[in-house]
Amino acid sequence: MKCLVVLAHPLNNSLSCHLAEETIKHMENKGYQVIIKDLYKENFNPVLTKEERNSYYEKRFDLSKLKDDIIQLQEAQSLVLIFPTWWFSFPAILKGWFDRVWAPGYAYNHASDLGAITPCLLNLKEVKVVTTLGAPWWVDFFVLRKPVNKVLKFALLGACTKNCKFQMLSLYNSESLTKEKVNNFVKKIKITF
Repeated sequence: MKCLVVLAHPLNNSLSCHLAEETIKHMENKGYQVIIKDLYKENFNPVLTKEERNSYYEKRFDLSKLKDDIIQLQEAQSLVLIFPTWWFSFPAILKGWFDRVWAPGYAYNHASDLGAITPCLLNLKEVKVVTTLGAPWWVDFFVLRKPVNKVLKFALLGACTKNCKFQMLSLYNSESLTKEKVNNFVKKIKITF
């Protein structure tokens, strides 16, 4: 199964990068054909261009700067997103990847007078998420009601995929972890994914 792993963290020695290495090894051991997209390493530009935005409702979205990225996404059967949750949202570079690469005509078709948005990422069968948060679990669950989970599951996948399995693992209190807690989280990744 073709697996696109998208990593969004600026530091090579970060917890997110460590979790990415462990997740990638695990996915490869399970037989996935892994393609790694490290947004920071690639200097991915998260800013939607004027041309791209103007083309949103044209016959074809302007993919001149994004062709390879869009093809990677369209070919993926499995997508793994690994990132820190900052201010209960995505890092800007990952949000920009969604804004630019999950484009009309490729990830979804606009709603028409006849119906709702229709998905185009029909190849995508599963999305797995690994994220870290500095906050405790109860703030994410009870105070903010899991905003990142909702955006991914209902907004992006709800509009762009059909019958796509979604799994999200969050490592809370990530600024005060012991080695044992990190190792236990890695075990959880291997059991869940």
